Amino acid sequence: MGYRWRNKTDVDEAVVVVMNSLDEKDILPSWLVRTIQQSIEDSDPEYVKYFYAEVGQHAPAGMKFFEDLGGSD
Repeated sequence: MGYRWRNKTDVDEAVVVVMNSLDEKDILPSWLVRTIQQSIEDSDPEYVKYFYAEVGQHAPAGMKFFEDLGGSD
């Protein structure tokens, strides 16, 4: 179950988890992808856009897990 991002700190924490997961195994676990998908659906578009920008900058390999969710406009 995801949670609603209420500020950029919430998004930053999600990005760090993505970065750490990719560093550890070069893949994101399905539970994490589902959780972030739910957060993307439930959060303000401003924070969703920020999430994509931060993942693109700090963990570009993670973008492929979220492309179908609106990350590539």
